[in-house]
Amino acid sequence: QVQLVESGGGLVQPGGSLRLSCAASGFPFSHYHMSWYRQAPGAEREFVATVSKAGTTTKYADSVNGRFSISRNNTKNTVHLQMNDLKPADTAMYYCNANSIYGLVRDTPWDWGQGTQVTVSS
Repeated sequence: QVQLVESGGGLVQPGGSLRLSCAASGFPFSHYHMSWYRQAPGAEREFVATVSKAGTTTKYADSVNGRFSISRNNTKNTVHLQMNDLKPADTAMYYCNANSIYGLVRDTPWDWGQGTQVTVSS
């Protein structure tokens, strides 16, 4: 069965950095584009970043562009999100998932994992 296990979250001060990891299994990882999403309390889940199958192309939400970087390791079946210059508005539960078509980030084929909590506060 498909598993998506997020890790690396925590409490950080504004301006700080965190690196999130997503360990994937149960599907042909390199055949899918991968994306990060986040959900704050009382808000809808929103797209954060996506990376193509081979890791050659990336795309970001305007709110994080220039601060976050997504990458993947197709040997280890992992995808990462390097988050720099964190702001309180980045506080959310962060999730990873897959996409069959690059850029169609609304369509996610797998059930959501537990996510990893990121809290940005002084």
